[in-house]
Amino acid sequence: MSETAKILPLPPAGATPADFWFDPLCPWAWLTSRWMLEVEKVRPVQVRWHVMSLAVLNENKLDELPPQYAENMRPGGKAWGPVRVVIAAQQLHGDEVVGRLYTALGNRFHNAGEGVSHESMAAALADAGLPAELIEYADKDTYDAELRASHKEGIELVGQEVGTPVIAVPGSDGDQIAFFGPVVTPAPKGDQAAKLWDGTLAVASVPGFFELKRTRTEAPRFD
Repeated sequence: MSETAKILPLPPAGATPADFWFDPLCPWAWLTSRWMLEVEKVRPVQVRWHVMSLAVLNENKLDELPPQYAENMRPGGKAWGPVRVVIAAQQLHGDEVVGRLYTALGNRFHNAGEGVSHESMAAALADAGLPAELIEYADKDTYDAELRASHKEGIELVGQEVGTPVIAVPGSDGDQIAFFGPVVTPAPKGDQAAKLWDGTLAVASVPGFFELKRTRTEAPRFD
């Protein structure tokens, strides 16, 4: 764990902590996060939210990315503002605001189709009941060290060849079981959400298991 990483509070008795690393820019992570909120309703799980950064993940391989995607990842690109605002909110107002702000950002970026802009981020801050001046951190590197530490904590659990989200839960031996995904659309609900959670934990807990994948045939659906 990074020297600057925080020790988060324990979940209520009987609830399993599920640490979830996200980048607000990613529509697939957004869908997985909505599934996790469903999992909280049907399994004894409590999600603890952490920010990671696709810009940090890709900063050393920009030349390998499609041009428009690479442009978003470059310094000053769209990928930097949202994660900087979230990490600033966490540093100044505590861990408990992270999930609330993520929901507000995702509702505007993805569900409402507003995309990433200073206007949509400012509106999300208002939706989350957070100070308007936090938008100033979208263009500042004030908390980039903390952002990188949070990103590193999540990505080191699964390796550099994945993206967002990363989810980690305690294993039977006390060590964390971590995995990328699952990638789903739309976000499963009810019994379907529970089944996917149970199955994900089952395969992730098998020693030597690394990957289960099929080609995506649908765009993200924010039903």
